[in-house]
Parts: sequence; structure tokens; C-alpha cells
Amino acid sequence: MTKRAPIVLHDTDTIAILPDGAKAGDDPLGIGKPLSAPIRAGHKIARQDHSAGDFILKFGQIIGKATEDIAAGTHVHSHNFAFSSYGQDYQIGCDLDLAKAAIPALEARSFLGYRRANGQVGTRNYIALCATVNCSASVIRMAAQELAASGALDAYENVDGVVAFAHGSGCGMNNKGTGFDLLERVLWGHATHPNVGAAIFVGLGCEVMQIAHMKHVYDEHQADRFHGLTIQETGGTRATIDAIKAKVQELLPEVNKAQREPCPASELKIALQCGGSDGFSGITANPALGVTSDLLVGLGATAILSETPEIYGAEQLLLRRAASPEVAQKLLDRIHWWENYVELHKGSLDNNPSPGNKAGGLTTILEKSLGAVAKAGATPLTAVYGFAEQVTAPGFVFMDTPGYDPVCGTGQIAGGAHMIVFTTGRGSAYGSKPAPTIKVATNDALFAAMPDDMDINCGDVLSQGVSLADKGAEILEMILAVASGEKSKSEALGLGDNELVPWQVGAVM
Repeated sequence: MTKRAPIVLHDTDTIAILPDGAKAGDDPLGIGKPLSAPIRAGHKIARQDHSAGDFILKFGQIIGKATEDIAAGTHVHSHNFAFSSYGQDYQIGCDLDLAKAAIPALEARSFLGYRRANGQVGTRNYIALCATVNCSASVIRMAAQELAASGALDAYENVDGVVAFAHGSGCGMNNKGTGFDLLERVLWGHATHPNVGAAIFVGLGCEVMQIAHMKHVYDEHQADRFHGLTIQETGGTRATIDAIKAKVQELLPEVNKAQREPCPASELKIALQCGGSDGFSGITANPALGVTSDLLVGLGATAILSETPEIYGAEQLLLRRAASPEVAQKLLDRIHWWENYVELHKGSLDNNPSPGNKAGGLTTILEKSLGAVAKAGATPLTAVYGFAEQVTAPGFVFMDTPGYDPVCGTGQIAGGAHMIVFTTGRGSAYGSKPAPTIKVATNDALFAAMPDDMDINCGDVLSQGVSLADKGAEILEMILAVASGEKSKSEALGLGDNELVPWQVGAVM
């Protein structure tokens, strides 16, 4: 097979990407400088000479500095360049008019969803068991497992299942402050999620995150959807498992009454996420998902970008299209919070990319972030939310989360995301409930290697010349199909029961 030419993403880039890699002795740039060692697919090669200290550009942006002299035609990676300062001369809102013009004018679309009594629209219909503390994690898991094994749900075709939202927190923590608030938002966000028909909170009885405290946020008009019990008051482990199962069986006939009906696509809230990224992420899958993001905005729906540590170095691209100075300031506040947070713990925001990211061709967080932000499309940034806050604004929005996939997904779902579209280049076995995950491969090799995990292949953007516009439209069609009940690959595998991971901030005591 003839090797494809190096990819140059912007005229000012000082590097090119090798889509098929290269062997020792190859001269990828055709400049009479054969390689002394092989280079893997997705990695970078210098387009020009660099002196030590020179900036290296990709996407037309700074991705780091050369740590030694780099000759044209040389492999550019962790051995010869590193994270550096980058442009922070923010021009807030300067591209807002262009961003508004990027919103496509589309005819209304619909999907088959569940219309809730409170006006919410769901894409799934689960019964949720929510542990308020790690001490009640086992009883809810056992109850869910025993119900599934018994066949108790078989007669209820409109119920997607009983899902146990267990976690490792809820006690040994302050009873107020950031950590407490984050956990409360996660628990309440999952219990009240539009994809949940009824929820049961289960506690031990003496923990910090008390069920009695949770009741102060109960919506009086939805009291029949939320229930609670504790192990200590119910009579111990076995008695509590049996009580949970009895309550679920009591709730099943009512939850099963929900029927799918046509709902406007404008109701959808879709989380954008990437994990196990590689050198192709910012070339194929992420920009294709950016097209989908713009299409969602054009339909009046919501696209939620997250992973603050993984937009670091690319935040200026979002600030340029912030809908207002207030929205821009909220994003900057979160960037500064993260800078202080990692400094406090003697870390660095350049701890990312991971070893797998680097093996796939990414070198610094600046490079990774610029590729990750491609998921955001080109429309205005209309709102910025804290972790697990309820997302209410339509359009393209941002939620502050860690880059760690399970924590990020937990926050996005708690905020109301109906599903997650997850791009990956190295491969991922992530799945989620009650909101399903669609996984998008960045390259042909991954799509072929993990066929049971990958829903969509974006490798054909390079190998077959499929346009980003067509690929973005393909992703949108799958979103609408999954919203209407079609199972994603991760759902078919049964993934999602162990991926609720609240963000723990603060002292564990």
C-alpha cells in the first residue's frame, strides 16, 4: 500500500503528522534526509529546522518548545520538545459574530423519548438505587443483581433495568463545603435524571451524607419518584436487600407505564468526551464530533464539552467565542482554580498526555488540548457550569470536570446529559448508565481491533476521503437512533454499572 503524504493542519505549522508512520531510511518529506529510526503512525516530523527554545506549532498554535536543536525531517516527540508557556493574550468574544454565523439553519428533528410528568424528556427508563455512602454500596449492588437474576423485570418491557449507583464516599468528609456539595449534586443528579423513572436512596444511617438531609431537595411534585431507607433502621444487610427488592417490585408496574413518543431533538443534551486519545484524534473523530456539536446547536439542543485539564492551552479558542464577558470569566475562573489546585498538590497540568496518548503520537497537554477542543465545533460558548450542576442553557456549553473519564462522565450525566459521545484513538471500554455512551474510533486499525466496543469509525476520513461534514452527520443520526432506544455497543455489552465515580475534593478524615 502506498503511504499517504504527511498531514499539515495549518500553513504556519512547523511539524507534519505521518498518517502511516515511516521506516528507517524513509524520507517522508522528500528533502533528502532519510530517517535513522522508524516512526509510528500518528507521530510528528519537523517541517523545518528548530533551534533549542523555538516554539513548535500545530493547528497554527503553540504546542511546546524544542528542548534541543531539531533538524527538518526529524521525529518530533517527548525526547526533543516539551510543554512551555503559551499565548494567554485572550481576546474575549472577538469571534462571536463568526460563531453565531456558524449555527446551521436546520429543519426540526425528533426522536422517540419518554415524556416525564415534570416536563423532562428521557431516552431511557431505569429504576435507580442510589447509595448515599460506601457502607450501603454492597446492598444496592446485591439487590440489583438478585433482581436481574430472578427475572423479575422480564414482564416490564418499558423498563431498561435496575441500576445500582454505588461509590466510595459519603462519610469521613466535611458536612459542608465543596466536596459535600459535589457529592450531593452527583447523587441528586442521577436520581432525578430524565432517564430515571424512579429512585431509591439507601444509606447506612449514621453517615455524613444523610438521607434526611437529601430530603430537603425533594421536589414535592415528584415525591412518588423518590424513596429512601437505611440499613440500620431496616434491620441489617439481608433485610435491607429484601426491602429494596420489594420496593422495586412495587414500583415496576408504575415505571413501566412510560411510553415512547415523538419528542423534539431540541430536548437533547449530549456530552462530548474523549479518552485514550492519539495523534489522529484532533484530525478525524474530534473535528467530526465538532460538526455534530454544531448540528445539535442548530437543532436547538445542547452540546456539553468538559475535561478542564484537557482544554488547558486551548481555552483561548473558546474565550474568543464566549457569548458574554461573564461566561468568559467563569471559564477563566475554572482555569485559574485548576492551576492553583495542581500547584497545591505539587502536580502539573502537563501530567497529561498519558503514556498511551504519547505512544499514539501526542506529546504535551497543549497539543492534546488543541485536538480535544475540536469536539466543540464553532458555535458560541453560551454557558459555563460547575461539576454536576444542572445544565439548563441550550447551545454549546462547558462543564468543569477532571479529565479522568469516569469522573467526567459522572458529572456530565448528573448535569442531565442524555448520552455521551466518546472519541478514542487508543481504545476504551467505557460505558455509562443511565445515559448510554456512543464510542467513536479515530482510526481504521482501532475500529477493526475492537469491533464490539466501537460504534462509529472516523478512520475513513483519512483512508477513504469521507468529509468531516458527512461524518458529523453520521454521528448525529446515531445519536437520534440511540435516543429512540437503539442500543449502543457499550449498552449491548452491559457496561455502565461501575462507572459512577464522584469527584472527591477535600480532606478524607
